[in-house]
Amino acid sequence: MYAERASRLPHVIAWRSTVPPGSPASRILPDGCLDVIWQDGRVYVAGPDTTAQVVSAPAGSRLFALRFADGAGPGVLGVPADELTDRRVPLDDLLPSAVVRELGEAEDPAAALEEFARRRWRTPERAMVAVAAGTRAGAPVGAIADACGLSPRHLQRRCRAAFGYGPKTLARIVRMQTAVGLARRGRPFADVSVAAGYADQAHLSREVKALAGVPLGELLR
Repeated sequence: MYAERASRLPHVIAWRSTVPPGSPASRILPDGCLDVIWQDGRVYVAGPDTTAQVVSAPAGSRLFALRFADGAGPGVLGVPADELTDRRVPLDDLLPSAVVRELGEAEDPAAALEEFARRRWRTPERAMVAVAAGTRAGAPVGAIADACGLSPRHLQRRCRAAFGYGPKTLARIVRMQTAVGLARRGRPFADVSVAAGYADQAHLSREVKALAGVPLGELLR
């Protein structure tokens, strides 16, 4: 069982999951976000992924988490996102053990995580919020840089700190997420490729397999 909702904090989604008996491993697609996850009393950070991660957990495991989008996570954690790219890091490697112990022992992990994030909240950089919005709108990276008043070099550096990778990788990931969402709603793959901004269906297939690790049809199954 998986459910998500908007957090009280901007740019943040709260989600929870309980692993049912016999559940297969899950394929977690990259999404340009990082998550702080409470799992059965253990708290860790899932950094921004560049490719899909296949994860499994024992039946009955409970997970509560906050997903930080738009470059909001590094301000809360005090760590640049590119130090966490493609990593799963215990939270007590980043923050004092007393803080993490309080989270791990919380009776209401969802509320504890939100309070933890509220206490440490730093408003994400306006330019990085604009970068995230631009990539979701399908704007070219050069146009995004111009709109933010940043040189390509500065955009690259600041995107890596905010998202874990540069703007071109972020754009690829966001486009793949858009395509998968359309395909899951039943759109034909040829239509998906056009709507998501790929050159053609073959381009869509190559990109999904590169980022998700499996072809689009297998991913949907």
